[in-house]
Amino acid sequence: MKFSKFEEWEPYYRQILADFGFDRDADEEAARVLDRLLPHDSLPLLEKQIRGQAVTVCGNAPTLDRELDRVKGVVVAADRAAERLFRHGVRPAAIVTDLDGATEEFVEMNRRGTVIVVHAHGDNIPLLHRWVPHLPGPLVGTTQARPVGRIHNFGGFSDGDRAVYLAHALGASSVTLAGFLLDDPNVGPVKRGKLLWARRLLALIGHDL
Repeated sequence: MKFSKFEEWEPYYRQILADFGFDRDADEEAARVLDRLLPHDSLPLLEKQIRGQAVTVCGNAPTLDRELDRVKGVVVAADRAAERLFRHGVRPAAIVTDLDGATEEFVEMNRRGTVIVVHAHGDNIPLLHRWVPHLPGPLVGTTQARPVGRIHNFGGFSDGDRAVYLAHALGASSVTLAGFLLDDPNVGPVKRGKLLWARRLLALIGHDL
């Protein structure tokens, strides 16, 4: 299942808002902020890299290091997984992030051509202001709320499952997952809730973890 229209995604989004107590108005404001901050929309570039290609989406679970042999084709990294890959000599084609794990290594990868897919939500407006003007390369903006301006919504909630939805939406021929651990016992209740949602959302597009 792909969410080709926001109306298809919205029922899931409403449930997420209810489960976590998020503020839809704040999400929508964050999307408008990101739209103003973005110097350009590099979605055509990213789609050209992904369409028709085998894609590996890398999550940031502790298991990633021992799954590096599965990382092939076009690599899309979820947030801090990008740093771990970069230190192993792999520069992702794209990093999907809400910027809470952003570092200067993100800036360096972006300078070298990695597309940063920046996600706006109600809690990260200060991070948008801090990092987006600092990123010198290709950028794409996303939201979990209704798309606005140049800001897209491909479905998904947390960085990892959003990255998988992105790869499917942009026409990957296949999508392989590495570094996903959805039953991690060492996380707190909020993170556990996000992992439960990730499992549910990934199952909708054929990834039963």
